[in-house]
Amino acid sequence: QVQLAEPGGGMVQAGGSLRLSCVASGRTFRNYDMGWFRQAPGKDREFVAAISWSDSSTYYADSVKGRFTISRDNAKNTVDLRMNSLKPEDTGVYYCARKVYSGDYDGPRRYDSWGQGTQVTVSS
Repeated sequence: QVQLAEPGGGMVQAGGSLRLSCVASGRTFRNYDMGWFRQAPGKDREFVAAISWSDSSTYYADSVKGRFTISRDNAKNTVDLRMNSLKPEDTGVYYCARKVYSGDYDGPRRYDSWGQGTQVTVSS
């Protein structure tokens, strides 16, 4: 089992930037694909971005493509999400998770370990 924590987050004005970090402890995550999801009030959890363990290939939701960048540092057991040109609709609780089942990256059920989440609020 791996424990995930997401320090970072906060409040920013539209057009601003934030960086989220996911720190893994316990069993290393270096052999797992990792993902970021978010959940806005009253909405389902949605896929944001993912990164593969093998070659660090990246995958993004259309809504964040070109604005967000996911990266990982296996030596430090971290996966970061850099968010630029933030919009009010990016507001939500952001979670990192470990992907353990094969298949598409955007399905939450393919992930097991989840962090506790961190709030991101973008004001207009």
